Amino acid sequence: MRGTWLIGLVAVPAIVVGATAPSAAQPGQWPGFRGPAAGAVADDPRLPETWSETENVVWVADVPGLGWSSPVVWDDHVFVTTAVSAGDEPPPQPGLYDPGADFGATPAAAAHRWFVHDFDFSTGDMRWVRELYSAVPAIERHIKNSFASETPVTDGERLYVYFGTVGLVAALDLEGDIVWTREVGVFNGWQRFGTAASPALHDGRLYIVNDNTTGSFLLALDARTGDTVWRVERDENENWASPFVWENDVRTEIVTAGRRRVRSYDLDGRELWDIGGMTVNVVPTPFARDGLVYISSGYPGGMPRPVYAIRAGASGDISLAPGDTGNDYVVWYQPMLGTYNTSALVYEGAYYTLLDRGFLLSHDARTGREIYGRTRIRPGTGFTASPWAYNDRIFLLGEDGDTFVVRAGPEFELLHTNSLDEMALATPAVVRGSLILRTQSKLYRISNEAGSPR
Repeated sequence: MRGTWLIGLVAVPAIVVGATAPSAAQPGQWPGFRGPAAGAVADDPRLPETWSETENVVWVADVPGLGWSSPVVWDDHVFVTTAVSAGDEPPPQPGLYDPGADFGATPAAAAHRWFVHDFDFSTGDMRWVRELYSAVPAIERHIKNSFASETPVTDGERLYVYFGTVGLVAALDLEGDIVWTREVGVFNGWQRFGTAASPALHDGRLYIVNDNTTGSFLLALDARTGDTVWRVERDENENWASPFVWENDVRTEIVTAGRRRVRSYDLDGRELWDIGGMTVNVVPTPFARDGLVYISSGYPGGMPRPVYAIRAGASGDISLAPGDTGNDYVVWYQPMLGTYNTSALVYEGAYYTLLDRGFLLSHDARTGREIYGRTRIRPGTGFTASPWAYNDRIFLLGEDGDTFVVRAGPEFELLHTNSLDEMALATPAVVRGSLILRTQSKLYRISNEAGSPR
């Protein structure tokens, strides 16, 4: 698909409310999806436990269009992407859907423009907005998806953006100037639900996964130039899970989920190991804690809905034999614990599962032993954003914009419900004493420092 490249840099004012308090200089960045520890954040008294549309709000800014990418933060920069339509698009609908319902393969009503926004961390003012592309999307989306769902990633020198809907990969410097662009092709998945797998960045290389019905691939690009380092073909047809670069005690590898197989590759693109037994509609992104990588999938109508905890050093096919719950490399396996959209959380030794229909479960992260079973959070609430944790609290963001705060520990205890009164599917960033939370039309910085004097 060919569209229009747009290279103008536009300054646009943001709407900002609430007290603004510059944060003290602190180490720590939030460079990509779920941050450096897959949602687990070090304790910080500045991090909020309660908030509303006004309480503990440092600033709130408008974000035009529709995009479910997560915010990423580096120093004073808060980056988000979005796609703005020239027409009236059907609004996203929360919840899960019965098979056969009119929810999938939704075409665009008009041409779209794809943007990157840079907001000032301290004030919420917009530093710059870059328009990267303009076209009528050639592929459809699920009604709950967007045409800008991939989260960008940064190394502090450049921001790397992938829009799978138009096949565009771009590198920008932190002032918004384009360094390079690549078109890697536009492809439909089997159900034509759109794209969402975010890029991964490691040691000067950018990794892109696109599983589709035409030619699935894992692509390694030189982050400095955008040139192809290598590309491997994959026997897959649909996937929304981002690639995960796993630095473990044995080696560094790239773990990729998929409908047919989970596969891990070395840094030259050679396959190291694989495992079968996933379900349809693979969305959760693999992540690692304490020497184990966790992989899951859990479409509600699929069987099984697995979670695998895998130790480093595997090679070849490590699939479980029928009836087995582990082997030399699969430390534990739960056949019905996987989630549909949310990625799980490991915090203080517990593996927390947030089911999309509003249940929380807790298991021992090392053994898979149940700590507590399915516990209803609130009837009628769906979940797409992944959970996060700090200060002995687990945070669960519902699709209606309500965040449920649960005490970490061996028993479920709901402490607070924090409402923002707008649909929210993006997983927040948590950095330097602040929660950066995106709803359908707004971006919030929330902190206990909101009331501090300037």
